[in-house]
Amino acid sequence: MRDKQLKLGDIPLPEVYSGKVQPEWIDVNDHMNVAWYLLAFDYGIDGLWHQFGISDERRDLTGDSTFAVESHVRYLNELRLDEAFVIQSHVIAYDEKRIHQFQYLFSKDSLKLSATCEWLHLHVDLNTRRVTPWPEDLLRNIAAHPCSTSSLTAPEALGQVISIQKPINAG
Repeated sequence: MRDKQLKLGDIPLPEVYSGKVQPEWIDVNDHMNVAWYLLAFDYGIDGLWHQFGISDERRDLTGDSTFAVESHVRYLNELRLDEAFVIQSHVIAYDEKRIHQFQYLFSKDSLKLSATCEWLHLHVDLNTRRVTPWPEDLLRNIAAHPCSTSSLTAPEALGQVISIQKPINAG
């Protein structure tokens, strides 16, 4: 199934954030502006981190945090004023210092997939501002989380490159 045809409930992934399109998120085209999609996805990252045990309290106590180093957003179906949405996350891979995930943003009203976001984050020590290995408890939490299951099919758009198939200005 092409991912643009996915509906809410098609993928057995946990919800990491839900919200509603706010009036200030609407642009001149009368739909949610691109900047707010990234903010919504970022709220989804925060939600997933809390599920892993990466809380504000932990950060303040230990200096553990993450930095986003890359993201790729795709806009598939419009979201309009007051439309409810939900974000689900799929951990594609992780190692001792990095985590690669793919998020789905679904409309709760139409159930359509509205956008996706692929991310790469690094685990960092805020005291040294350096990349550092995940603590063992966080590695266990990531491994045990339902979004980290390897039984899910890789998203169709994973690693997609922006391109134009037949550019006019080839050169």
